[in-house]
Parts: sequence; structure tokens; C-alpha cells
Amino acid sequence: MSGALTGDVAVGTELPGRTVHGVAVDHIAVMALVLQDSNPIHWDLDAVRSAGLGDREINQGGSTLAYIQADLVDWAGSRSAVRSLTARFSANVFAGDDVLVGGTVTAVTATDGGVLASCEVWADRTDGVRAITGTAEVFLRG
Repeated sequence: MSGALTGDVAVGTELPGRTVHGVAVDHIAVMALVLQDSNPIHWDLDAVRSAGLGDREINQGGSTLAYIQADLVDWAGSRSAVRSLTARFSANVFAGDDVLVGGTVTAVTATDGGVLASCEVWADRTDGVRAITGTAEVFLRG
């Protein structure tokens, strides 16, 4: 994708958004290994139940945040365009959940060679629970 055009970006512009269908148990387990995350809630259902967190494996928060980052990169056309990303984790994403991510431009500042778009971003489980809220600064070339 070539990225958003600066002339098309204004306060209120919606990011394209994306849906991750059925967060996979295998992906959660692989990410636990890659991240060296020893918390058993990512692969051990007994640990999930013992912690009172339900009966499905829990996706790593960083993996859910990566869905937002991927949406920003697709929109801007470059990983280097994402200048900052902050997040507040407010709910778990479980194996099998569908996750919808998106955002809205809240400010646009002209800079040399383009604009800096300030955005509110989020990740929702499709049952309506908001798992992540945050902000991002994205540079869009003119």
C-alpha cells in the first residue's frame, strides 16, 4: 500500500481498520516462546482457570497491540512513519476472539515534507469489549 495522502487527512479521518479473525491458539503459544513469556495463561488452560480468567488461552497484550501497529503501517505506507504509539491495556483477548482495530485522526500538524497526524487508536473484541486504547503520531509525506 502506498499510504495515505496528506491532502486526504483531516481531523476526524478514520483509519482503514482491520479485523483479525479468530486469534489462533497456535499463534499465542508461538509468541509466548518467541517473547520468552513464561506466564502459563498463554498456553495452559488450568492456569487460566486457576487465575479466574475463563477457559481460553490469553493473547499477549503486545500481540494485540501489533494489530494496531499493522493498521497504522498499512495506512501510512511505512513502518518508519509511525513516530509514536502508546497504549492502555484494559481487557484480555482470548483464543478464538475476533479483534477489530481502528482509529481516528485527532490533529494534523504541517511539517517539512508532509504532516504529522495525531490519532486515537483502539482494539476491540467483536463482542464489544475494548481491549486497548491509545494514541499514535504518524508522519505522512506530502
